[in-house]
Amino acid sequence: MSSFPPGFLWGAATAAHQVEGNNVNSNWWVHEHAPGTSIVEPSGDAADSYHRYREDIRILADLGLNSYRFSIEWARIEPERGFVSRAAIDHYRRMVDTCLEFGVEPVVTLLHFTVPRWFERDGFWRADDAAERFGRYVESALPVVQDGVRHVCTINEPNIAAMLAGGEDAANLVAHGLPNPDLAVADTLLESHEIARKVLSGVGGIASGWTVATQAFRSTGEPGSEEMLREYGYPRDDWYLENSRGNDFVGVQAYTRTFVGPTGPVPVAEEVETTLTGWEFYPPAAAEGIRAAWDLSGGVPVMVTENGIATADDTRRIAYTEQALAGIAGCLDDGIDVRGYLHWSLLDNYEWASGFRPTFGLVAWDPQTFERTPKPSAHRLGEIARANGL
Repeated sequence: MSSFPPGFLWGAATAAHQVEGNNVNSNWWVHEHAPGTSIVEPSGDAADSYHRYREDIRILADLGLNSYRFSIEWARIEPERGFVSRAAIDHYRRMVDTCLEFGVEPVVTLLHFTVPRWFERDGFWRADDAAERFGRYVESALPVVQDGVRHVCTINEPNIAAMLAGGEDAANLVAHGLPNPDLAVADTLLESHEIARKVLSGVGGIASGWTVATQAFRSTGEPGSEEMLREYGYPRDDWYLENSRGNDFVGVQAYTRTFVGPTGPVPVAEEVETTLTGWEFYPPAAAEGIRAAWDLSGGVPVMVTENGIATADDTRRIAYTEQALAGIAGCLDDGIDVRGYLHWSLLDNYEWASGFRPTFGLVAWDPQTFERTPKPSAHRLGEIARANGL
């Protein structure tokens, strides 16, 4: 059996907008309901986890998992510019306290794509005061994390956020053909991340870092493909890992790989197995992301903050997870400091422009009653977690 280190975090992740429901003050709610939107359906009630978080955390703990990564929603905490909701702060603090009650380590994400409508209205990440506004939000959110939270993710997948700002369709978040990122937005996200880390440094015992969508870019081997690989991959992936140097940890969010030819990325080959998002079934993505993060950050500790597949066949989720964990065990054997594995996702969730069709969850739920049903993959991951080994 491959054993994992004592204290290794075994868990699952969610994001506020994707599971809470009725996040009416966020920019995404606006886009979902805009005339002519390309978003296939609105998030609506989602999984109603805003009200059912205690049940969700209890399920996670009962499965044998010891960590829950969830995000707090800026649009709830600051629904209008300069107004901070004490009730929203208290709500997210209760989520932290519930985790601690059930013996679950809370890993809190401060920003998971969505922002308040007013922030987008007032210039989004291109506004002159964007980083300053984010810093003030982090200051207001300190009561959520300042007692009992050891790991805080500042910004989720800033590389994808910069590509979204560059014109990416959110239905294609990690796949072939990503457009050029908005490099000015990337710089602002880095500044925001550094401001957030400075704010968090004033609270003892908090380790902070951002999470990066590591996309396992690979050359096709054709003439000119190696040069294109560097040109294409660096501003979409490596730059963010390099800028993780000096952080307390870096989150790796790995799902698949993308081949790059002399003219850019190429579509997934027809003969390979794909998931409900159209991505290649590629379990080594997690280990490859860890190794890239470790090397490019200069040895910053790594946490797998997301890894999983969208599938209606849960046996394939089990196979994917076990193979991914075998690769992670190999990273540990090679001396890489990997702190945890947080599966994406705890619940079937709202997958942005794709709606509810791509099912990533370890736990299914009924859209009418919201009754939760853990899948066999949830129990299998729980068994591995209890054994702390594969």
